[in-house]
Amino acid sequence: MRVVIVGAGALGTMHAWHAVARGHEVVHLEREREARGASVRNFGLVWVGGRAAGPELRTALRARELWQEIGARVPGVGFRPGGSLTAVRSEAERAVAEEVLARPDAGERGLKWLGADEVRALNPALRGDLLGALWCERDAAVEPRVTQRALRDHLAASGRYTFLPGREVRGLHPGGVTDDHGDRHDGDHVVLCTGAWLSGLVREHAPDLPVRRVRLQMMQTEPLGETLTTAVADADSFRYYPAYAGGALDALRAGSPQPPVAAAHRMQLLMVQRLDGGLTIGDTHEYDEPFGFDVDEEPYDHLATVAGELLGRPIPRVRRRWAGVYAQCLDPAAVVHRRQLPDGAWLVTGPGGRGMTCSPAIGEDTANELGW
Repeated sequence: MRVVIVGAGALGTMHAWHAVARGHEVVHLEREREARGASVRNFGLVWVGGRAAGPELRTALRARELWQEIGARVPGVGFRPGGSLTAVRSEAERAVAEEVLARPDAGERGLKWLGADEVRALNPALRGDLLGALWCERDAAVEPRVTQRALRDHLAASGRYTFLPGREVRGLHPGGVTDDHGDRHDGDHVVLCTGAWLSGLVREHAPDLPVRRVRLQMMQTEPLGETLTTAVADADSFRYYPAYAGGALDALRAGSPQPPVAAAHRMQLLMVQRLDGGLTIGDTHEYDEPFGFDVDEEPYDHLATVAGELLGRPIPRVRRRWAGVYAQCLDPAAVVHRRQLPDGAWLVTGPGGRGMTCSPAIGEDTANELGW
């Protein structure tokens, strides 16, 4: 078959990956010269531990398998199976970890409690005071700024993949699209993976889309000077990931509210070391549009403080700061919003903060549903 894919972020690129892997020809359009949205403005985390039980966890676990296979075939994605540590610094936080570890799916998630000495043996860069950490063996990381390009280069070697950057799709018709150069691209299937671009063509063809946009702030430092062997989270992440919901979390929220700046910006600490040695640190969450065009300094100060407390040293000089916007499906039971539009094209959007983690499995699910 000939498949036309619109959008070269994580979702679009993984749809192209599965189409080419199954022997089909792909024409891949992207309105920018390179993907510039949430697919490159993220941690590169393949984050299994905190996913909701059911379809979300199954999707994340399958995606983790696929990322490992892809990483072996395309070293340029920088796949690293390092796992993650969620640092615990109070008894109330430890109670949340213990409640999660007592659940039947803890083993499936790869979860285990580590005491402080075990944490430092696994990740010697964590020299700060802590009681221990929730270890998730199945978490991993890739390099978000280069992953899509590395995958495209690999796909191009097949001879069945054409990437057309700088092409904004302006029209849909049965079996194809028309771009802003006036060129028509026809195929047996059309898949739109337009990310947080929910206006224009998307609104015209799906005006009732149950998807919202979420803005976040992050930063990246100079090299740490030593290896951070795992991804690191603080226990505020318990407040934002569905796997941790329960009585212990309710007690944590009631007895230990977040600091005002963290609560106001709906913050958690996530920290991942890039291949160049620098740290990507975040993040915040903003849900009410219109979003600001600037970034606030207070959240960065909070993140730097918490990261420094866990490392037992100040973080390296910040090299860059940025904001990003991703699309989040409003149906809590759905991993992504997937629908067929009236002209026959398929729209796949709204993975929320799960896009980098789940994109390989989401692309595989679409390929199966469309009979590729």
